[in-house]
Parts: sequence; C-alpha cells; structure tokens
Amino acid sequence: MIKKPEEFGKVAVLMGGSAAERPVSLRSGAAVYEALKNQGVDVVAIDVTGSAIDALSQIKVDRVFNIIHGRGGEDGVLQSVLQVLGIPYTGSGVLASALSMDKLRTKLCWQGYGLVTPKWYVLKDTSDIDPCIEKLGFPVIVKPALEGSSMGMSKANNRDELLQALKVAAEFRCDVYAEAWVTGKEYTVAVLNGEALPVIRLETPNAFYDYEAKYNATTTQYHCPCGLNEEQELSLRNLALTASQAVGVKGWARVDVFIDSSGATQLIEINTVPGMTDHSLVPMAARQAGITFEQLVWRILETSFG
Repeated sequence: MIKKPEEFGKVAVLMGGSAAERPVSLRSGAAVYEALKNQGVDVVAIDVTGSAIDALSQIKVDRVFNIIHGRGGEDGVLQSVLQVLGIPYTGSGVLASALSMDKLRTKLCWQGYGLVTPKWYVLKDTSDIDPCIEKLGFPVIVKPALEGSSMGMSKANNRDELLQALKVAAEFRCDVYAEAWVTGKEYTVAVLNGEALPVIRLETPNAFYDYEAKYNATTTQYHCPCGLNEEQELSLRNLALTASQAVGVKGWARVDVFIDSSGATQLIEINTVPGMTDHSLVPMAARQAGITFEQLVWRILETSFG
C-alpha cells in the first residue's frame, strides 16, 4: 500500500485514443487527472491521438494510469507497448486485456470454465440470418465483439430488424454475433484488487442499457443497494470474482450480469478499463463501499505495482 504521493513517481494519465469511445475516455481521464493532482501526485495528462510510443517519447514517466477505453487502449495493444518500454501500468496485462475486449472469446472462455452466459450465434454475413433465427428465435441483441459502451448494439424482434442490426454492427469491422435476449434484471459488479464492490442494479426505459442510457439520459436509474438479499448479493460478488479470474483479469474491472426471470444468473461481459465519468458505475459502487473518488483513483494507481 502506497502512503505518499511521491512513491508513485511521475504518472502519465493516458486518455483519448482513436476508438469510438474516445469522448468518454477524455471525460474519464480528466476526472482521474484531477483526482491524482489533488492528492499531490506528480501527474501529467496525455491525450493519445496516434501512437502511444510517440505520445510517451517526449516525457519520462515512472508509471501509467491507463484510462483509454476500447480498441487501442483496452485490448492489449497499449499494454504490449508499455511492457516493451518497461513502464508499469494500471489494470490487466496483455492477455487478459485482449481476451476480455473480445466479447465472443470471453463467452467461450466462461463457457469452458462452466459459467453461464446467454446463447449466441456468430453472424458472418446475411447467409447466417436464418440459421441464427432457428437457433435463438426472437428477440436477440446484436453486438460487435470488439466495441464497448454499447457501441453498434441493436435489439432485433424480427428478421428485418436482425438484418438491419447486422448492418449496423458490421460497420465496426470486427466479429458480429447475435445473443439471446435475457428478460430479467441487469446488474454490474466492480472488482478492485481482488475484492468485489457493492452490486448495482441498472434500470432504463430504453430498449436496453445503450450509449444514451449510459452517458446522457436522466431517466436511467441506478440502485445501490441493489435490492438483492445478503446471500444473493454475496453470490453475485463471488461470481464476478470468478468470472474475472477465469480470463486472468487483475487490478480492476467491471462485470456485467443478468438475473433472468427464472432466477438464473447469466454473465454478459467484462470491462478491464471501466469508465470514470460522473455517470460511471465503478465510482458509484465505491461510494457505497465508503471509498471516495480520490481514494478509488489512488487504489487503482496502486495496481501498477502489481
């Protein structure tokens, strides 16, 4: 545990990036930078608009607080660069970052580990539409496998909507899959240094917890305490820890999960560089655990020593 800010040395908060989540990353990064600066940490904010190597070449830093969401920051690429440069960084390593960024491979890993995740069907092109309908029926949710913040996701209730959803997701130039729609309640569990924080239940009038519901809407409701009894909440927290360990996640993360109408728990995805904006869920869970935003940022930075 780090006691004095100078023990961190010079810290670069890397934010921005070139992925679709760039605006969110800039907001997260600004909040993290201010929190570290307010605690006396020698910190510099770096907006990565191109190569991370170029961004770091003009300044010597002792460690990196990575808050670049999405591809290029959350998928193992930046982690690889930092390892080659010998710069410690927050969060998961190369393998866990790459695996967790890929929702499809994460589901396969969880399935192999014996964990429950909704059924899915890979949509390579329109010839997969009818086999997908035969396997999953309707409704489904269509997702690009390598995007976060619900980018490119659409709910489909019929064949025409499924075709349109495939078209939208395919624009993100990665694997696309349809996932069986889960009717039930949506939860998220933040994990910090091997500890699961209080569970949050999400509620939105939108078709699902999409980008608008996450970052702009005033109608989204966050319930923390989440309404589960003590045993159920403990079970969900333990599941989040197991799901994180299964893909090798370290430091911090956020696991999204549903409890369906039959009471079964179904894992959806895991985020290894979660948002840190005023709408974000990890700071919300931390507050419920008695951890201020500044304390949370400090503890995340401590993971760079791992």
